[in-house]
Amino acid sequence: MQNKQGTIINDDFLLQNKTSIILYNDYVKKMPIVDYHNHLPPDQIASNKKFNSLTEIWLKGDHYKWRAMRALGVNEKYITGKDSSDLEKFMAWARCFPETIRNPLFHWSLLELKNSFGINEYLNESSAKKIFEHCNELLQNDLLSTKGILKSYHVEMLGTTDDPCDNLDYHKKLKEDEFEIKVLPSFRPDKIFNIANRNVFIDYLNQIENASGISIKTFPQLIAALEMRMDYFHLHGCRIADHGLHKMPDSFEFNNKLEKEFENFIQDSNAIFSDPERFIGAVLIELCKMYHKRDWVQQFHLGAIRNNNSRLLNTIGPDAGVDSIGDFKQAFALSNFLNALDKENKLTKTILYNINPADNETFASMCLNFNDGLIKGKIQYGSGWWFLDQKDGIEKQLNALSNMGIISNFVGMLTDSRSFLSFSRHEYFRRILCNLFGDEMEKGLLPNDTKWIGSVLQNICYNNAKTYFNL
Repeated sequence: MQNKQGTIINDDFLLQNKTSIILYNDYVKKMPIVDYHNHLPPDQIASNKKFNSLTEIWLKGDHYKWRAMRALGVNEKYITGKDSSDLEKFMAWARCFPETIRNPLFHWSLLELKNSFGINEYLNESSAKKIFEHCNELLQNDLLSTKGILKSYHVEMLGTTDDPCDNLDYHKKLKEDEFEIKVLPSFRPDKIFNIANRNVFIDYLNQIENASGISIKTFPQLIAALEMRMDYFHLHGCRIADHGLHKMPDSFEFNNKLEKEFENFIQDSNAIFSDPERFIGAVLIELCKMYHKRDWVQQFHLGAIRNNNSRLLNTIGPDAGVDSIGDFKQAFALSNFLNALDKENKLTKTILYNINPADNETFASMCLNFNDGLIKGKIQYGSGWWFLDQKDGIEKQLNALSNMGIISNFVGMLTDSRSFLSFSRHEYFRRILCNLFGDEMEKGLLPNDTKWIGSVLQNICYNNAKTYFNL
């Protein structure tokens, strides 16, 4: 389905010279995808869900699009409201789409429509209904079920994001069904850090108790319960942990006084814990030691201010598209935390992500402080994340990594997405990567040897991740 002219998404999209075209087409275009961090729901994969409409698969849960629609004056009724139809919501987005020019949504959306549905025309109010009906018809095909989509994008491994209390039943089912793509859980213990909100914390503590079978009355019992859940995750294929924090905690030593205070905090409904950050640090340092013991990879996503808009948080809940870049001081606490683990030889493979572009060089340079000469690329500067996974952000991350570190060690791109159509971001990344290298080859800044450079790019796009995560 396309018009005569098509869109800007052609064979040479983002590839601005002959060398970059060769690098992309001959070396990385057809490589499999290792998407080691995303938020796709495993139940939808296990059930091989088919989506009822383009709105359901493309707009529902996509807070990037929600933010754009609100900025363009769309009533919440047509974004997350329950009283509007899928067609009404899609038409509202279609009217917005032409206005997203130069926002990454413009490129991402065009790639998603073309790669998944064969649409090579611009979405607008005039084309919307035809595109909507065409895609809805295709969505009934097995090729666009959840499993079908993963296969079509040549996904080899998918790392979901899972709470420690999760029973992982859907991961078990996928394994029992012998689904050829590895769908592996990741351990995300963020909820245990919410000690500043007593009611929420105690409720979650009860969930940990039920899941682990350990009564939690003391700090050591809490750590034992988390380790019990970690063992359960390990048994079911988990080898990755993930954490979303404003910044690394400044302190992490938990003394006898704080242990007694913690015990009282659990028992006394009126108690307030005096040092939440030290509690977070103490739990996190113990978790990281346990990751090292199991040879897991730990990830730290740092710097976001989440749920800024309390009105939308209260009506929609978290992940409503009201998050932003924070300006926290990162370097000192990050250095202290990694050093505390390293000096005990308990620092496992680590990936660091920043959301503030002002921190690019800080994070890139920090990584090389803690490599041990035993594991290639042990400490990674992660790909452009969230607000930075667009062309400019990706190029800046690649340049910072090149200047401060070893880009040939890089484990590459991930989607960090809740959408099954987001795998086009790997293509987006690969095109940007090839153009960056191809441009410097043509300028004489890199060797004019496509076989040599092509092998480096293959490692970045696939081989390094396959080795790093022991796939």
